[in-house]
Amino acid sequence: MIEEEHLDYISSIVGKENVKSDKAHKIAYCYDATRERFEPDAIVFPRDEEDISKILKFCNENQIIIVPRGAGSGFTGGALPSKGGIILSLERHMNKLLEIDMENMVGVVQPGLINMEFQKAVEKVGLFYPPDPASEEYSTLGGNVSENAGGMRAAKYGITKDYVVALRAVLPNGEIITCGKKTIKDVAGYNTAGILIASEGTLAVITEITLKLIPKPKFKQTYMGVFPDVTKAMNAVFKSLAAGANPVAMEFLDALVIKALKQKFPNIALPEEAGGILVGDVDGSSPAEIEAQLETLKNSFAEYGSTDFIIAKDDAEGAKLWFARRNASPATMIYGTKKLNEDISVPRSKLPEALDEIYKIGDKYGFNVPCFGHAGDGNIHVNVMVKDKTNEKEMEDGHKAIEEIFQLVVDMGGTLSGEHGIGLSKAPFMSIAFNKAELDLFKNIKKAFDPNNILNPFKMGL
Repeated sequence: MIEEEHLDYISSIVGKENVKSDKAHKIAYCYDATRERFEPDAIVFPRDEEDISKILKFCNENQIIIVPRGAGSGFTGGALPSKGGIILSLERHMNKLLEIDMENMVGVVQPGLINMEFQKAVEKVGLFYPPDPASEEYSTLGGNVSENAGGMRAAKYGITKDYVVALRAVLPNGEIITCGKKTIKDVAGYNTAGILIASEGTLAVITEITLKLIPKPKFKQTYMGVFPDVTKAMNAVFKSLAAGANPVAMEFLDALVIKALKQKFPNIALPEEAGGILVGDVDGSSPAEIEAQLETLKNSFAEYGSTDFIIAKDDAEGAKLWFARRNASPATMIYGTKKLNEDISVPRSKLPEALDEIYKIGDKYGFNVPCFGHAGDGNIHVNVMVKDKTNEKEMEDGHKAIEEIFQLVVDMGGTLSGEHGIGLSKAPFMSIAFNKAELDLFKNIKKAFDPNNILNPFKMGL
């Protein structure tokens, strides 16, 4: 239990203005994108790394739970105080861009900096930070690292882990560690930065991030491939990539999503005959490179049954093509009052089979299961649509369908999550994806970092 004297001591570290325990703040910090609610006992806004070190040392000694939090935009409850404790909120003070090192092509940031703000800052000087989660306009870079966030550009450029050069972090006992250097190569010691990436705030509190930057591409163009059904579209994905296509993004929409979009947006620019769509961008250093990429995609798509290949003439036309993908998620709500959405991932060659089996599971339980997502990297957003969320039997069947889908993708060599992480929501399913030896190893790693289990406990099934 947190006593008033505990909060008084923490106030002496960060100042009373940075410790909140009133009802309004507790409500504001009790939920994330899951809409599950767990009220914290208090919210603390540390000003710097030293504050965090002192707070964690004190909380470790007094067995007080600490839950690190960025923007609270996660989809699996990773930043929720499921057992109470203190929310350690990093978005108020620790949100600065510390450095853009042009010579070494890295950026140094604090964890509370918004992804999009960082992207804009580095692009002003001709550099590029590719990871672009859908929440990029409000998610923090610390949260992106903690969840190993991806995005639409992952097909070509990879995900957050591919750009983390170094980290500074505070251990639960208050000790400060540095993981990695600015150097391109570093094989001295264990890869502790790699362990902290995607650890969902359960091992340490990240206080500083050094991120790799690359030159900003000079040219970009948007394309859309139209197919009679999603199976042909999925076959075109891995075949076109094998043929040498290297798109920035290759996103897909299935027939159910296309139907929903047409119903919700009657004036949307989607071909009538479309049963599956692939949309994305190509980029490069010259118009000739762009043209060659588009030609490869067009020929590969035609080989696998595309009925049309649309190339945007300018950014305005590109935005119109992207509109359907960016509005896919809200459009699917025409199918029910509750969406059970998961972000499973499979090897790209398994995409056609995976979708076919997912639809069969939906049919088994009587659900529409519209799917869309990042075909270029095998990441599918599966949406089991429950017609009536007040119907207990429907909700129970919906969760059974999700569990069967998890088992399906694991059997195919896939994974429970490609982007959103495990948190609270997927913790019950960890035994589907990992055997006892692997789960025990995770628990031992947690114990090595956090023997008193004060830091974001009960997440990831730990």
